Amino acid sequence: MSSLEDMQNSFRNQFPKNLISNVLYFLVNVIIGILLVPFFIDSLGVAAYGLIPMATSVTGYVAIVVQSLNTAVSRFLTVDLQKGNFEAANRTFNTALFGITAVILAMVPIVIIVAWFVPSWFNVPEGQTFGTVLLFLGVFSAFLIRAWSGNFTVQLFAFNRLDLQNSVNLTNLIVQTVFIVLFFVIFGPDLALVGAAYFIGAVFSSVLSVHYARQVCPELKISIGLFDRARIRDLGGMGWWVVINQIGSLLFLQIDLIVVNIIFGSLPAGEYAVALQWATVLRAISGVLAGVLTPMVLSYYARGHIDTLINVSRSAVKVLGLVMALPIGLICGFAPQLLTAWVGEEFVHLAPLMVLLTVHLAVNLAVRPLFSINVAFNKVRIPGMVTLIMGIANFALAVVLSLYTDWGFYGVAAAGAIVLTFKNALFTPWYATRVLGVSAHTFTRSMVPGIIAMAMLVLIATALSSMIPNTSMFLTIIAGGSVAIMYLIVAWFFTLSDFERDLFSSFIPKRRSAQ
Repeated sequence: MSSLEDMQNSFRNQFPKNLISNVLYFLVNVIIGILLVPFFIDSLGVAAYGLIPMATSVTGYVAIVVQSLNTAVSRFLTVDLQKGNFEAANRTFNTALFGITAVILAMVPIVIIVAWFVPSWFNVPEGQTFGTVLLFLGVFSAFLIRAWSGNFTVQLFAFNRLDLQNSVNLTNLIVQTVFIVLFFVIFGPDLALVGAAYFIGAVFSSVLSVHYARQVCPELKISIGLFDRARIRDLGGMGWWVVINQIGSLLFLQIDLIVVNIIFGSLPAGEYAVALQWATVLRAISGVLAGVLTPMVLSYYARGHIDTLINVSRSAVKVLGLVMALPIGLICGFAPQLLTAWVGEEFVHLAPLMVLLTVHLAVNLAVRPLFSINVAFNKVRIPGMVTLIMGIANFALAVVLSLYTDWGFYGVAAAGAIVLTFKNALFTPWYATRVLGVSAHTFTRSMVPGIIAMAMLVLIATALSSMIPNTSMFLTIIAGGSVAIMYLIVAWFFTLSDFERDLFSSFIPKRRSAQ
């Protein structure tokens, strides 16, 4: 049997576990994300709630170096392990482990200083100053702990054990949520307790990630003697450009709440965070789905199966676009009913904002499978520069539209939609084709079905929504469910090619297919 067939059988056997764990993680993530927002609003208030997602936004900037190094480590360690070169893998692993540990220790005083001055930089509700400091300190610490344990979860990623990786993420999410509720019940609502719960969840999940890593890849041993300075140049060379890319990405994805808080205040920031929640959930869903593809891309690259990599990536863009079109269409179409049932009728005025924050994701989430191509081929310099430039443009446009128009915080949302869509509709698919040496329209054509499907779903859902009272969740569920069933049938039989259906079916174990 060829190495390609061995690889496909390996992915086929592992796919059901990965798929089930992805679905489970998605469901838990959505349920907790949906339920926590009204819980926080009722217990803390809208203004204080807005500080929680903003803490995660600021954290991204503080820990950007560690996060970028982890991306570089994922690429090099996966290639080493897929080639069976455990000597090189051990050098990569130990260089990354001790290097990132040193970086994290150096960042501790920076984290403390940033957390201390947060109330001076942002609008904080009265009486929440010290709690805000502890919230940010807890979220910062949790992120750094999980970034350190990323040295171990990358081994799960390299061996396509996304089921175990999702188990680690689920542990973090569930422990974190349980302690938030428990602390609020025992001690009363306080932002500081949210930070403490984030910290505890990170500790639990990090211990679990180390345990799983030792099971999956016992060949990797912790040894300071395997620290390789030459390997630092490889990791640092790629990591630097990933840092640039990450800064640009954060200026796209994690700047809006900060801008809204500074310009408009804590209460509007809290309302903006409510409308942003569903877009955040959709990004998480697409990240989980695209994450299934990334180990495959790195494995195909490591073993030289470039034609298969191209075919799989092209189909993944199309399928992810079609999959994400359904929730995007339903959320945009039934936004008033969704907000009423979720956080109350007093937030229905945020429906247009929620649509603006969500509708452009039909383009911007479909291209996510292409990001792994740049990492696999170590072509991250140009995407890094472009993303940084466009991120700065997004920030500047958000400020201009906020200050010099009467759009309010809609200007911030519009800026993100315009600039991010411009980048991902044009540059991202084009650059992937340059890396792979294929037609410039290869991936652009794959995006079209998802965009058309989303537009049709928005129109249908909006038409149905206009006939349903905002308070009637039962009719909304019936209407949305009917649209979803019809769409899935049409998408499967009329939009997917034989190759795409065969590709999906090939990942189902043969013994299950025979039953």
